[in-house]
Amino acid sequence: MQPNQPRDSDRIRDWKNRSVLVTGGASFIGSHVIDKLVERGANKIRVTDDLSSGTLDNIRGHIDSGVVEVEQVDLLTPGAAEAATRGIDVVFHLAAIHGGRGYVEMHDAECGRNLVMDGLLVKASMDQGVDKFVFASSGCVYPNYIQQDLSKELYLTEDMVGPPYDSDHLYGWAKLMCELTLQAQYRQRGFKSVSLRFFTVYGERGVENHAVIAMIARAFMGQNPFEVWGDGNQVRNWTYVGDIAEGMIVAAESGVVDGTPINLGTMERTRVIDAVHEVLRYTGRQADIKFLTHMPTGPLNRVASNKLAKDLIGWSPKLTFVEGLHKTIDWYFSTKDVNKVRSSFERMLTDRGEDKGAEPEPAKAGARDKIRGRA
Repeated sequence: MQPNQPRDSDRIRDWKNRSVLVTGGASFIGSHVIDKLVERGANKIRVTDDLSSGTLDNIRGHIDSGVVEVEQVDLLTPGAAEAATRGIDVVFHLAAIHGGRGYVEMHDAECGRNLVMDGLLVKASMDQGVDKFVFASSGCVYPNYIQQDLSKELYLTEDMVGPPYDSDHLYGWAKLMCELTLQAQYRQRGFKSVSLRFFTVYGERGVENHAVIAMIARAFMGQNPFEVWGDGNQVRNWTYVGDIAEGMIVAAESGVVDGTPINLGTMERTRVIDAVHEVLRYTGRQADIKFLTHMPTGPLNRVASNKLAKDLIGWSPKLTFVEGLHKTIDWYFSTKDVNKVRSSFERMLTDRGEDKGAEPEPAKAGARDKIRGRA
């Protein structure tokens, strides 16, 4: 698809008093998006989150200040999408049934439910007159068959998604279907949207079911031998969460409204084994490396081109991988309890860490009326 050039009349210049919905807003990436919105002056933010992988601690300060109102709800519940989007100007849709590589490959049925969730939220947003819909898509939409040759210096460009489609498990297919739906709804009904394809996000508030946090956790626990999924030669372009969140905001502010998909990723090519060595070096750990070649690895060669992001929304990553990795290690080592990490680590590698039935626990009694739970 040839993207339309941004139109000045479609740009968002002021977040103050705009009503914003962030689905999955208590999650890793969603909470960083909220931080960026508040920095820009947003003061009416609604969060919907079932808290299956997110935590209210990630946005506690914004709840207590009254800027954020939380609705604890499963968006697959009948009527939930309509209620969430009522009175909203801009939607940031990050809620998804997802996890790391282990979860994506071992829980296809669960990830497939995102097809329904995304469809319900898009329809509700159109029905409620939402002005712009910002969708958190994924590098998983790219065809697997073009990402297997490590001898190529491959950079995935947005136009590489097309027939023959070959997305990464049902998680990737659901993201692709939402992208195509948004493009069709712009053509047919003028519904304004933009899709952002995230590439291997890491950073503070991340959890152990994603590769970088898992590496850090192994060092934190002093694991020896240090386990690595695959043979370590897989190439990735891990992108710092602060850069990803900034990309979502500038895409919302931009004049891109026709559902154009845009990569958000660095163009650094980093092998898994090189990331492991840097984690061990920075943390001062010494360990033997044990390669688990029977475990899921995903595509061998996944790196984004971010040229379109520079051209259309003026975005490029600010942090190199090593800089962001050091920040993330410092956060993890200063906030985690080694016994708690050990008790949940193996389960987290292939699961989401769900604690169904847990009730939100606001830090202050006065914050309780800002958090509503629904079955």
